[in-house]
Amino acid sequence: MEEPTDKALLEQFRDERTRNAAFTKIIQRYQRKLYWHIRRMLIDHDDTDDVLQNVFIKMWKGLDNFKEDAQLYTWLYRVATNETLTFIKQRKADMFTRYGDVEYSIESKLQDDNYFRGDEIQKKLQMAIATLPEKQRLVFNMKYFEEIKYEDMSKMLDTSVGALKASYHHAVKKIEEYIRNSDDVNMKS
Repeated sequence: MEEPTDKALLEQFRDERTRNAAFTKIIQRYQRKLYWHIRRMLIDHDDTDDVLQNVFIKMWKGLDNFKEDAQLYTWLYRVATNETLTFIKQRKADMFTRYGDVEYSIESKLQDDNYFRGDEIQKKLQMAIATLPEKQRLVFNMKYFEEIKYEDMSKMLDTSVGALKASYHHAVKKIEEYIRNSDDVNMKS
């Protein structure tokens, strides 16, 4: 049997009789992608689950008003991104800390993460990504891991393509520098 399109699922969602089934199908279709989109920003599995739950709540409340001027996945990624950034800002406020301390917290979560199954090179890459400012980390993850086109990212993040390309370029340079510096430190040891 052929899978329903997003448009068909949205129509089913708007019908009280098929709302729950349509919502479940939308979750099944996008849950994994959204989970990893959020996880790459937060590193921590439990934090990711919390944010993902908030995304689904917002999705349930907002799908009735979704105007379909963008694709459903674009809208969902925007909701997930905004929820993730809100979570990070709340975490910063809760910790009464500077941004660098939050970066350290992300790095230490990565080191202590029982779910991380990467090799040393992957861990080094993730550590480098964790040092990036939020916007650069978000753009890098979306481009490098999720292979999202700049035009789609522009719609999701409400940012110009040029700004996204610049953020990605700066992120790549910082990651390269981080890896080069960590290699230099390891060679001297």
